[in-house]
Amino acid sequence: MEVINVEEPIIAVRVSQYPDDKKSEFLILGRSNVGKSSFINTIINRKNLARTSAKPGKTQTLNFYLVNKEFYIVDVPGYGYAATSKKQIEKFGVMIEEYLKQRVNLKHVFLLVDYRHKPTEDDILMYKFLKYYNLPVTIVCTKYDKVNRSLRAKQDDLIKKVLVPALGDEIVNFSSVTKVGKDRVYEIIENILNKNAWNNSVILL
Repeated sequence: MEVINVEEPIIAVRVSQYPDDKKSEFLILGRSNVGKSSFINTIINRKNLARTSAKPGKTQTLNFYLVNKEFYIVDVPGYGYAATSKKQIEKFGVMIEEYLKQRVNLKHVFLLVDYRHKPTEDDILMYKFLKYYNLPVTIVCTKYDKVNRSLRAKQDDLIKKVLVPALGDEIVNFSSVTKVGKDRVYEIIENILNKNAWNNSVILL
């Protein structure tokens, strides 16, 4: 997949502000500071379109990035930041659940976890939450380059043991520095878009 064009994001906090063009959407979820912005910038081949920040929890809206005028990458607020107020946590919960329950355009979720650490309780709960809605999920392990080669097999086993991926869900190790995993993410997106295009053509027939 070649990324040719990415538009400035459509920013939304409620359903009425979502894009209404029925293009496929790929949701990016993860804890604060897991590397969501770096992941998005790597995938869309931009340095700073998705803003990276040293301060966790900066994203407070749903941001829809239109890629190649064909599909959206959807960035949402990070979860699990200790300094987040109870009101913000409740707002996040409502925003995410509203999106997951009502968005037929949502085709796939990329759940980001930090490869350097054992998945947190928040990561486990979020994965279970997504599976409650029967959503297909790819678990993306960010910051893969930060772990010594000799420790990676052990870390792979730990993440699988803790998250227990459902049948059909995949784990992809990813680095925004070395670009490991980038091509696999592209393949997943392309396969889904091609499948949707085929299904639509069958319906038209």
